[in-house]
Amino acid sequence: MRRFFLKQPLKSEMVLQDENVHYISNVLRMRQGDPILVVGIDGQTGQAVISRIDRDSIVLSLRNIVAEMQEPPLQVVLAQGLTKHDKMEYIIQKAVELGVHAVIPMLTEHCVVRYDEKKMADRCCRWQKIATEAAQQSRRSGVPAIGPIRSMSAVLTEFERKTEIYMLYEGRTPQGIKSALQTAGTRSFLLLVGPEGGFSSREVSDAANAGARIVTMGPRILRTETASLAALSVIMYEYGDLGG
Repeated sequence: MRRFFLKQPLKSEMVLQDENVHYISNVLRMRQGDPILVVGIDGQTGQAVISRIDRDSIVLSLRNIVAEMQEPPLQVVLAQGLTKHDKMEYIIQKAVELGVHAVIPMLTEHCVVRYDEKKMADRCCRWQKIATEAAQQSRRSGVPAIGPIRSMSAVLTEFERKTEIYMLYEGRTPQGIKSALQTAGTRSFLLLVGPEGGFSSREVSDAANAGARIVTMGPRILRTETASLAALSVIMYEYGDLGG
């Protein structure tokens, strides 16, 4: 059954007047009486049927609330150094499928990609759409927030000390992510991953001074899209519900 995220709480009758209208009526060609799953703005899921389709709106009738828990029992925020747009889209899509709580596109010293203000806004809208589609496909109960783009220093100031901060680093560091996770005392994580060129030595020092643990993924150098998704998978397997 198709799943749609609503910008309103669930109620007995709901009127859609957003991008879902075109997708439901023109792309999927759904009709009156067809059943769908809807997720309210608060994460509550329900079964509904289409009771009316107009040109610019669709009316849904709620049939019942569905008891489900599709979100992982921890919060992992991925702060990803800006990459070329196709890689960024891939990382966001797969991170949402794996259960990421949010993705922060991060501007770092070695970022090749640079956007003006309009391009930043356009990219964030595009990335949020990709996150929504990935959340629908993977049957999540909520859509992870994407953006806005900000600096690493701005990201580090947003998170409290109770959050476990890991910076993935390809240089010399004595601690691996596996051993770091064995001593983690929280279910709130911030994962810092550099762009194609990695982090600068100054950024590594700044992150360490802010309380981040500088960790390695092992002896091999991973591409940024591999490193971010591998690290997210490791954390989700260790503390989340990945693997059942």
